[in-house]
Amino acid sequence: MSRIDFNNDNNEYFDVLREIGNIGAGNATSALAQMLGRKVELSVPKVRLLDFKDVGGAIGGEEQIMAGIYLLIEGAITGSMMFLLKKESAADLVAMLMGQPDRDPNAELGEIECSALKEIGNIITSSYLNAISSLTGLTVFPSVPSLCVDMAGAILSVPAIEFGMMCDKLLLIENKFQSGADGYLILVPDIDSYDKIFGALGM
Repeated sequence: MSRIDFNNDNNEYFDVLREIGNIGAGNATSALAQMLGRKVELSVPKVRLLDFKDVGGAIGGEEQIMAGIYLLIEGAITGSMMFLLKKESAADLVAMLMGQPDRDPNAELGEIECSALKEIGNIITSSYLNAISSLTGLTVFPSVPSLCVDMAGAILSVPAIEFGMMCDKLLLIENKFQSGADGYLILVPDIDSYDKIFGALGM
């Protein structure tokens, strides 16, 4: 059982999680700008620790259609990560990447678009893993990402089933792009991994 108290979001542990969010957003901004060949702006991320049952409401409701890029965390710490976008926001990012500004945001995502979206998700999740590595010195890396377009509740059931028994809290990082699109990064380290992260920082 972890020695860390997550019931108070105004303690030194939560400050570290906020810093991971800030560094990760900076990394993601640089990486996306390089990938897209244009300036990318992300607002200061909102970082929250939530129970699994509260995530659907925090991202706008479990019935909305979203694109979710899901992967496992491997290496010195383990767990899972997911990057979630509303379907329209996902289509907007894909259109930017593919140089198709007039693309219909309601059009179905084909194989090429799905591949592009996976790459965007991979870049963003890797940016946050790099933030953890830079702060802690721990070596962590992502698995091959998978993509699902479905209702938010269905997408969220995957990490809830796989990791909900290991840790009842997840880290939700909300990123707002300059286009107004909201992206949500969900980080679910297993409970021992939280101890490793904070232990590496001498906490």
